[in-house]
Amino acid sequence: MAADRLSLRATFDSAADLYQQSRPDYPEALYHDLVRVTGIRPGDKLLEVGCATGKATIPLARRGFRITCVEIGAALAVAARRNLADFRGVEVVEGSFETWPPPAEGGFDLVFAATAWHWVDPAVKYRRAWEVLRPGGHVAIWEALHVFPEGGDPFFSEIQDVYDEIGEGPPPGTATQHRPGELPGVAADIEGSGWFEDVTVRHYDWEISYTAAEYLRLLDTFSGHIAMSAPRRDRLYSEIRRRLALRADGRLRRHWGAVLDVARRRECPAGHD
Repeated sequence: MAADRLSLRATFDSAADLYQQSRPDYPEALYHDLVRVTGIRPGDKLLEVGCATGKATIPLARRGFRITCVEIGAALAVAARRNLADFRGVEVVEGSFETWPPPAEGGFDLVFAATAWHWVDPAVKYRRAWEVLRPGGHVAIWEALHVFPEGGDPFFSEIQDVYDEIGEGPPPGTATQHRPGELPGVAADIEGSGWFEDVTVRHYDWEISYTAAEYLRLLDTFSGHIAMSAPRRDRLYSEIRRRLALRADGRLRRHWGAVLDVARRRECPAGHD
């Protein structure tokens, strides 16, 4: 499992040119809640784990925070530096959060990860976040995922037969279609780690309409689709194009959901004497 996680997280580097334009922006309400819950102020020091091309970095940099971004992908780090070049208080460091040596001048006010935390080694990630935070600092984790509301677009259930045909469907009994507001988040993991307390959870939902070309560019930023063999991907993509071409507007509607989990650093970690 660890080998699969490491190999799949490396695939994103090949999508560096697509990531910024194709991945959805996170809702402004999420950033508003993040600032309110953590109490961070302009000038505070933030550490981002896995910034990719800067999707979540830019909105926080605009708010005046000083941000150090640790990104494992070389091409993604280059793209992030380009996208964040106008913000003097932002630094992008190429490396792995698990082994990155933090600066000696003191702790961060916030460690955050946007659609990246699940790629970090679960054996060390909460301890590492605790170690680089100042006393009273916070960790914040969120992720954009597909959700399925009542009356949502039926395209995704209809195209599942093609995924099954090419051998890329989920194992039997493992597929879960969460409704808006029902994404599980990582609050239980945070609390169970013993390194953090006072977890706050917020949910967000939104919808984006895609043409076939736009949707395929989005799929090209997902690890599972990047890792597909070319014949399987070609079969899937040609069928997506064909089916959407039969629609009057040629578009599909994808609903997105996000869970923001925020927690405060424990002064005395539970179970970590």
